Amino acid sequence: MESRVHKELLETFKNLTPMDLSEEKLPSIRTANKLLIKPYIDEAITQKEYFAKHDEEDIQARLKVYAPVNQTDTLPVVLFIHGGGYMFGSVEGNDAKCARYVKEVNCVVVSVDYRLAPENPYPAAIEDCYLSLQWIVENQVQLNIDVDRLAVVGGSTGGGLTAALSLLARDRKGPKIKFQMPLFPMIDDSCTTYSSNEFSDKRVWSKELNQFAWSMYLKGVEGETPKYAAPMRETDFSNLPPTYTTVGSLDPFRDETMNYVKALTEAGVPVEFHLYPGGYHEFEAMVPDSEISKRAVSDSIRALNEALNTN
Repeated sequence: MESRVHKELLETFKNLTPMDLSEEKLPSIRTANKLLIKPYIDEAITQKEYFAKHDEEDIQARLKVYAPVNQTDTLPVVLFIHGGGYMFGSVEGNDAKCARYVKEVNCVVVSVDYRLAPENPYPAAIEDCYLSLQWIVENQVQLNIDVDRLAVVGGSTGGGLTAALSLLARDRKGPKIKFQMPLFPMIDDSCTTYSSNEFSDKRVWSKELNQFAWSMYLKGVEGETPKYAAPMRETDFSNLPPTYTTVGSLDPFRDETMNYVKALTEAGVPVEFHLYPGGYHEFEAMVPDSEISKRAVSDSIRALNEALNTN
């Protein structure tokens, strides 16, 4: 695999430590990850915490809202869904990313702290995301947002949940999503594509890690996997929001992303797609100063800006 890695990403790749995941190790890995997160302070951004409650359940989703300081204009809104293989990830770990969207897209961002597997397998995460979508619409006046300019954004697992949420909102006739940006999304649990079996190097997201993550998220699911867990199980991709998506050529999600692009395009959904040569999973976050990473991030921000701020 090393011979195929983009030259700007190779040095970091060589120094990565193989990931060793098991259900028993999850708590300690989560704790270690939390210790790496430093408080994010940006004087141009307000950060406020809210809670959305599920009907008839003693369960609530924590939401973090990022907005410009002294916001007076009614702004578009982005629901941000973090990644982490359904088992990891946090709102706070994505503070800087959400703040960047606020500043460069001129929007309000709502980030959802969805429940994690395996303690909370499917459908906990997607239901928390749908609840967040409803909460945004119900609180539009308080947030001073324009819900006609509502986008959903996420990478990896967050990309999978973005794609699933677009399906769920369409089928439930829920809040209308103007634009979706599922980046290098985790959307096919069958793990039968060529790319999902092509990469076995555990220094980055690979075949074994991917299969393990799906087994944790789908704990308790019997029979066929629901399409709201794995969106490539869907057969009707019509009437979904205009889409921007990307993936690296060395990402296990490469082929499922391209299959998704094909399905959306054939259903008449406008799609912009970028395939980054020599890019492994999460290369943008792992090597942020490389030119290819800067291009990938700036392209996605440009697409989000165009979708929400042009007529």
